[in-house]
Amino acid sequence: MKSAYFIKPGKVEIRNFSKPEIEESTDVIIKIVRACVCGSDLWWFRGITKREPGVIGHEAIGIIESIGNTVHNFKVGDFVIVPFTHGCGQCAICKAGFEANCPNATEAVSGGYQGEYYRAINADGALVKIPGKPSDYSENQLASLTTLSDVMPTGFHAAKAAGVKNKDTVVIFGDGGVGLCAVIGAKLLGAKRIIMMSRHSDRTALALEFGATDIIKERDEAAVKQVLLLTKGLGADAVLECAGTKSSVETAMQVARAGANIGRVGVPHEVDYNPYMTNLFFRNIGLTGGGASVSRWDKEILLNAVLNGEINPGKVFTHTYELDDVEQAYKDMDERRTIKSLLRISEG
Repeated sequence: MKSAYFIKPGKVEIRNFSKPEIEESTDVIIKIVRACVCGSDLWWFRGITKREPGVIGHEAIGIIESIGNTVHNFKVGDFVIVPFTHGCGQCAICKAGFEANCPNATEAVSGGYQGEYYRAINADGALVKIPGKPSDYSENQLASLTTLSDVMPTGFHAAKAAGVKNKDTVVIFGDGGVGLCAVIGAKLLGAKRIIMMSRHSDRTALALEFGATDIIKERDEAAVKQVLLLTKGLGADAVLECAGTKSSVETAMQVARAGANIGRVGVPHEVDYNPYMTNLFFRNIGLTGGGASVSRWDKEILLNAVLNGEINPGKVFTHTYELDDVEQAYKDMDERRTIKSLLRISEG
């Protein structure tokens, strides 16, 4: 089988591997139909975050080809979302809705989704069944279903962590796939005003299509002034931090109104929270969020919202690539020639 392999910053290639096999009774083997490149992958592709060489990718949908003997919720031939989380679904943490932190999941199998086959652990707890088969869906629908493996639930998780509620004013930092999906998430939860921080025309256009009401192009102190101007000097009811950069995190902590929550899902890089913690304390501002509860949000709201056409997050994929062109898929995201890269692996 073929799979994408990270060599060094800026260099990804396709290599041949043995097809994975069932190792534990809770495993399934999945034939990948669609996969994609995540914005978080760009940290190591750019050399900002260190990563050892190895198979890559953590977002996909596919067909179950073989199954462990203690898997009860799925059968061979099922069409499934393959989340980046691997929660068992049975421990106290999973039952509380935080399967990204499941103690029974292993990091060792978190790569390899950008390949023809994948061994998924904790299948009963982690996977989400999609009705029917891939051929029942259009290319646009398959794209939206692919977002349910990470980017859409992560954007929604930011909105939930921030406590977005009906008629809220929300500010979103990060105009990549996650930030754009956070617009959808905030709208699903009833936000009345959604302020998107973006200076790129293709992303601002999509943010507006998804439900953003205002666009702020400024950064840092100038951005703070603009948010306060739009919120009568009070700040936003909820702040969604979806980038993880020093600038976005520090600005996010300055635009929340007293009593608001900041929902953060961008992996923080070079951020020093200490100068802001006292201010957050005295203004009763909450700082929460982390790895998304993918299976939970898919099952509770997002899969049905995609199936009934209420949301179309697949529009974040502005270019589709064959698996053999995976390095170009990374380069085009890195150089902002596409918002998010979709990989067409098979037809199921």
